[in-house]
Amino acid sequence: MAEKEIKNVLIPSERILNGILFIRGKKVMLDKNLAELYQVETKSLNRAVKRNITRFPVDFMFQLTKKELESLRYQFGTLDAGNLISQFVILKKGRGQHQKYLPYVFTEQGVAMLSSILNSERAIMVNIQIIRTFTQLRELLATNSRLRVKIENMEKKYDNKLKEVFDLLKQLFMEKSKPKNQIGFRTK
Repeated sequence: MAEKEIKNVLIPSERILNGILFIRGKKVMLDKNLAELYQVETKSLNRAVKRNITRFPVDFMFQLTKKELESLRYQFGTLDAGNLISQFVILKKGRGQHQKYLPYVFTEQGVAMLSSILNSERAIMVNIQIIRTFTQLRELLATNSRLRVKIENMEKKYDNKLKEVFDLLKQLFMEKSKPKNQIGFRTK
């Protein structure tokens, strides 16, 4: 693939990061967002997954519950971010009745598995970018947890000294706030 073609395929990592959600304690991406990145229809992506369902155990992919979807709606307002609201695809069933289905989400391993069932150059390139973004996110979270531990250790170490300083400051403020005798002429 020519370098010019690769540049056209590459997606800004911010776009991928904005599509990563934290659900059930896992970092996941919605089927709708992945379909947009792969430039395929959501129903085509889901059909390909269902044809290869044995490759997608529950720790690779799962379907959101109504409660989880409502939580996302509340979290993102109208859910226009990532076009989540259009995720409810209407399927005709029976006599004009409509049935809505809940979106699927894919973990990092599920996204990696998608490249094996979506057999295109774009799918491969997008998967590489998504996996790199998941890795960067994991490294960022690990760095932040180490920073949090350092801060907690500093708090423990300096907590007593800071408490003494704050107690002294409180005493100084209390002295200043004692009522003073009024100066001047008083009337009854």
